[in-house]
Amino acid sequence: MKPVAVITGTTQGIGRVVARRLAEAGLHVVMLCRDRVAARRLCEQWCAQDARLSFDAVHCDLSSLSSVRNAAAAVLGDHAHLQLLVNNAGTISMKHRRSADGFELCFAVNHLGPFLLTELLRDRITAGGRIVNTASRVHAKARKFDVEAFIDPGAPYRAGAAYAQSKLANVLHTLALVRRLEGSGITANCLHPGVVATSLLPRWLRSLKSLWDPVILDATQGASTTLKLSLAPGLDGVTGRYFDEYGLPQEPSSLARNIDLQERLWNQSRSWCGLPT
Repeated sequence: MKPVAVITGTTQGIGRVVARRLAEAGLHVVMLCRDRVAARRLCEQWCAQDARLSFDAVHCDLSSLSSVRNAAAAVLGDHAHLQLLVNNAGTISMKHRRSADGFELCFAVNHLGPFLLTELLRDRITAGGRIVNTASRVHAKARKFDVEAFIDPGAPYRAGAAYAQSKLANVLHTLALVRRLEGSGITANCLHPGVVATSLLPRWLRSLKSLWDPVILDATQGASTTLKLSLAPGLDGVTGRYFDEYGLPQEPSSLARNIDLQERLWNQSRSWCGLPT
């Protein structure tokens, strides 16, 4: 029986590359996507090209906590053990929008959804398993972290600041998670994939890709660190680290290393997700 990997956001960009490579490495890949039809079509295409590959497609909208719960229940219903969880999907919102649960959309998709998914699945991850969270170097641009702003409809909104805070939340989450995983044999790391020419970039910036190379990476290049953290034997037992686009460990921002802030976000996130605190 193949080890099972769960990954979010796989119909395009980095996630698409990572899902295919994980399957080629011998894992059964469970793809959690908003567009399940597109995901199934992609699975069929890949399996037609190589019958050894193995996939499932599960609907999951990370902006909806109920959708995340349903997706997790589907995964748990089908798989007794998990080897890998890759929280890859993310978004940036140029306008101030709210999720179905009332949270600032970028924070909901980039942090709360993955946080809840991780909490619901982590008891099924086996010793030696890995959790990989996609953060960003942009997390270091967050000079403060105002937890209440994510639920305050009157809070001022700047797209870049909201994205930076959501990526800071990814690093804070990872470092707090490591303390909960101590003694389990499960590792958790996060990464900056690089500035990648995917749909997450604004259209006007993607149109200038040729002027930015090699600063802006393609999806294959951007997937390299995620794949390294997911598969590299040399990282067995390595946990609580933040890696750059070259697969090298770096020190996250001082705010990300603040243990009190990590714990505050952890406890508040569990409360927001309806989990016991």
